[in-house]
Amino acid sequence: MSAEIADKTRHKVHVSAPAGVVYALIADAVNWPLYFSPSVHVERLELDGERERLRMWSLMDGQLKSWTSWRHLDPVQRRVEFRQELYAPPLNSMGGVLNVRAEGPQDTEIELWYDFSVTGDLPDDVAWVERVADGNSRVQLAGLKAVAERWTRLDELVLTFEDSVHIDGPPELVYDFLYRAGDWPELVPHVTRVDLTEDAPGVQRMSMETLTEYGSHTTDSVRICFPHAERIIFKETTTSPLLEAHTGEWSVVPDERGVTVIAQHSVVLHEENVAAELGEHASLAHARRYVREALGGNCRVLLAHAKKHAESAVRML
Repeated sequence: MSAEIADKTRHKVHVSAPAGVVYALIADAVNWPLYFSPSVHVERLELDGERERLRMWSLMDGQLKSWTSWRHLDPVQRRVEFRQELYAPPLNSMGGVLNVRAEGPQDTEIELWYDFSVTGDLPDDVAWVERVADGNSRVQLAGLKAVAERWTRLDELVLTFEDSVHIDGPPELVYDFLYRAGDWPELVPHVTRVDLTEDAPGVQRMSMETLTEYGSHTTDSVRICFPHAERIIFKETTTSPLLEAHTGEWSVVPDERGVTVIAQHSVVLHEENVAAELGEHASLAHARRYVREALGGNCRVLLAHAKKHAESAVRML
């Protein structure tokens, strides 16, 4: 039996940005984890014209939930319809529509409405879904507003880069090093502490303390591990002061001579903290260079230790 929510829930928000910009941000779901705090990871599974199928992971009331959704994209009407295909318990269904309406050259209204049902007739489950869905919707719309209203400067604030190393060793050993991040303090000089838990297979919560030239700082993250694909996706839930958001991926790519390990990062700079962290005369360009070198340098150290771990083990066999 399902407890049906008969009345569709609606939210509206005004955005001081062109409607085309707002719609483009909504349509680009793969990048939502960089802009919306509850969203952890989105993978596009299928794309058929204006229909797409997405696998999504999101934090809901502190719990990581995953589901699969179909979306129909209408760029002419600036309308996105969505309906979950595989649900995150206790949901039995979830769907709705996002409408983007131009109210002027630089003004837009976003309207979100959705409906859902809950498996079983448990009032506590219904109340939980109502509360979490409402909270996440408000956070997501607020995040969309904040990003869209900085649309002319996103190229300066968003930075994506990667580092890689080739390893003459089996992919299993390399992936094992990346997966067992709890061992890093014993192996990697700049990592002083890692607290890692795995509440569900392949879903890790990690708190890591690292040393930088400005002292130590702590970051918290969620990691989603795909052992068969030899990928680890992560999103920091507590970032360094210079960053509003930080997402990334470790991937192990086999070839005929071993594997290439790629560390990819995407960040949004926290502009208001640049002067406090890097000096009053520091610019966004300075912050971009600093973040690129700091994150890239730490990753290159980790990659070097992954290489040593895998190639030393091979030589010992």
